[in-house]
Amino acid sequence: MIDLHTHTLFSDGELLPSELVRRAEIIGYQAVALTDHGDSSNLDWMIPRIVQACRDLNAQWKIRAIPGIELTHLPPGIIGLLAKKARSLGAKLVVVHGESIVEPVPPGTNRMALEAGVDILAHPGLISEEEVLLAGEKGVFLEISARKGHSLANGHVARLAQKCGAPMVLNTDSHSPDDLISLEKARRVALGAGLGEEDFARMRQNSRRIVEKVFGE
Repeated sequence: MIDLHTHTLFSDGELLPSELVRRAEIIGYQAVALTDHGDSSNLDWMIPRIVQACRDLNAQWKIRAIPGIELTHLPPGIIGLLAKKARSLGAKLVVVHGESIVEPVPPGTNRMALEAGVDILAHPGLISEEEVLLAGEKGVFLEISARKGHSLANGHVARLAQKCGAPMVLNTDSHSPDDLISLEKARRVALGAGLGEEDFARMRQNSRRIVEKVFGE
C-alpha cells in the first residue's frame, strides 16, 4: 500500500510523524506522504519540520516517508504561488484540497490547482469534464478518496477520469490511525467507485511512479 495523502498533528491529525509512519509500516505500507494542511500562515514553519522528520525516518526504517503539503481552502489565485513556495521549502509532493462536496472550498480551486501543475488534486468533488481533460494534459493525478464524506463523489471522479484518460491515485486522507487501510480495503474502495481490477492496478502503479520520482529511482 502506498498512501500519498495523510495528516499529522502538525495540522489536524492525531499523531506525530514518527507515530503515523510507524503505524503505516506495521500494517504493510511501502510508502506514505505526510501532507498536512497548509496556507501562507504556516508553510515556513511546518514544511522544514516535516522534511527533517522524513529524513530521520528514512535513514532508519524501510518504509519511505515523503514530505509534502496539502494546500487547503486557499483563494484560488494564490495556489500557484504557494505551490512554488512549498517546493522551494522542500515539499516533494504538493497536494491541493479540491472542491469536495462536503466542505466550502472556494470555486475555481480545482482549475487553478490543475493550471499550477500540482502533483495531486485531492477529492475534487463534482469536477467538470473540461477540468478532467486538463488534468490529463497536465499530468495531475486525481484522487479517489477512502475518507468518509470526500468519498461521496468518487464515482463521478472515476467515471470522468476513465472517459478522459486522466490519471488517478487512491489515498486515505488519514487523520487518525484508524484511517489507515489495508491493500484489500483500498481495492474495495476502488471497486465501489465503479472502477475495475485493471484500473486499481493502474492506480497502484501511478502511486509507485510518484514515489520513484521523489526518490530519483
